[in-house]
Amino acid sequence: MAIAYRAMQGSPVSQERSSEPLGSRQDTVERAETYLRAHLDTHVPLPRLCRVVGVSERSLRNAFYAVHGIGPKRWMLAERLEGVRRALRAVGSASITITDVAIDHGFNELGRFAGRYRAAFGETPSQTRRDSGRKPSTTTKGHAHA
Repeated sequence: MAIAYRAMQGSPVSQERSSEPLGSRQDTVERAETYLRAHLDTHVPLPRLCRVVGVSERSLRNAFYAVHGIGPKRWMLAERLEGVRRALRAVGSASITITDVAIDHGFNELGRFAGRYRAAFGETPSQTRRDSGRKPSTTTKGHAHA
């Protein structure tokens, strides 16, 4: 997931901006992540997530920035993109269409999905699927050797 996070990273909120201890923010993020992972196939509005976790929108955003360096919406998008990537790389995924995988992960606008996927991973979903059948190449610091 680090690739998708790096592609979507904004500037993190400094810890000094919040009086909430990092451990408490970590707990907040873990509660939110648990809920979001259980609902990756649906749109979860930020106000609903805040009610579930029991914090304000500002507290939730600050907690995500402190822990991940991105906000909760971008984190959820990155999680969903990673889920699609894992599914496309899975053995036997050739029987499922890319459209089905995208929709199963909550992407209903397929053109936007394809653009976000390419921005996050530097390849199209069909390239990921095609390359998943090949032997993995040796990598150094995330870059494949030719």
